[in-house]
Amino acid sequence: MKYYKRDIEDVFKKAAGQFRVLVLTGMRQTGKSTLLGHLFQKTHHYVSLDNPRDLKLAQEDPELFFDEYKKPLIIDEIQYAPQILPYIKIRVDKSGERGQFILTGSQQFTMTHNLRETLAGRAAIFHLLPMAVTEAKAATRNYFFRGINGSYPELIVRPGHDPQRWFGSYVATYIEKDVQPFYRLEKITHFRDLLFLLAARSSQVLNYQSLSNDLGVSIQAVKLWISILEISQIIFLLRPYHVNLGSRIVKSPKVYFTDIGLVNYLTGNKSKIALTRGVQAGAIFENFVVQELLKHYYNLGLTPPLYYYRTNNGLEVDIIIEEKAGVIRPCEIKLTKTPNSGMVNSIERLRGLSKGKKLSVRDGCVISLVDKSFPLTKTSRAYNLKEFLSVI
Repeated sequence: MKYYKRDIEDVFKKAAGQFRVLVLTGMRQTGKSTLLGHLFQKTHHYVSLDNPRDLKLAQEDPELFFDEYKKPLIIDEIQYAPQILPYIKIRVDKSGERGQFILTGSQQFTMTHNLRETLAGRAAIFHLLPMAVTEAKAATRNYFFRGINGSYPELIVRPGHDPQRWFGSYVATYIEKDVQPFYRLEKITHFRDLLFLLAARSSQVLNYQSLSNDLGVSIQAVKLWISILEISQIIFLLRPYHVNLGSRIVKSPKVYFTDIGLVNYLTGNKSKIALTRGVQAGAIFENFVVQELLKHYYNLGLTPPLYYYRTNNGLEVDIIIEEKAGVIRPCEIKLTKTPNSGMVNSIERLRGLSKGKKLSVRDGCVISLVDKSFPLTKTSRAYNLKEFLSVI
């Protein structure tokens, strides 16, 4: 299978020379094992705890496990045997060598909880999402329209796959292997239904009460299930930017999926026409831009500094990027090839509110489908997504 360079590679390799343990999380099928095999096949041994024999050994006799598998070592699906983490701690503290252990897993809650308990200060944690528009360059022409089929590596490398069938299997496997074994949910059907409801409401402010009513379950159950989806990185919750500008801001997060291919599967969008003229077209494009911004920051090893701004009196800005404390870059996301100056009115209103406050608002932007960036006003500019990613 053809290998496409991933944007996270350089940052990850550099971290291997700085930290004793590296952790790579991400949903299933994002290419974690392929990436690590490409980067470390000549230097590290590899073992997967998906293998029943190796899992049994790790769970029942960790000392013998590490006698059999010598460091430097890649351990895949570490969440299945968290009891070996203290043994890793002993080994890395004893030797002090960098990059001794590389751990991966697709069940982030179990991993991060146990890592914080056991390997605090010893491990660097990275997140790998599906392929970015800056990756697989030969396949990124008309990159937004490619998104209807998703950006998981297997769908990119093998475009002959039926995406509807692929995502159907993916959702079933995710629930069976990543959710049920760890959370023991009693209402799996309702959990699955929640995925469909969230896809229909992608790029919207979460309304827990409405979801509770539609599913016929408690708000507490809805909040638990949404937290599971967020921890699993199936969805991303964009929190509001909290700054006192004299207006009441909306406090609920907005929901986005980390891959619009999954949104299109769940909502039944099967054509390019649906991406550009369907009732959800604007929301899908907004979701697409947010997912690519997430990938950009994760691939740099950074926590995405992304927010949105909305007040009860109608002022809304799609994306706020906090470049540093008190300095923000406001962005609007518009599904158009002909953006105009009226599309930055909300940004200019925000700029006006910020005067006299401890807040610096940088030049605004409209992320759209334009071929090349150009100025809209003295303080705002239109970009296509790839150009914008190159300047932030």
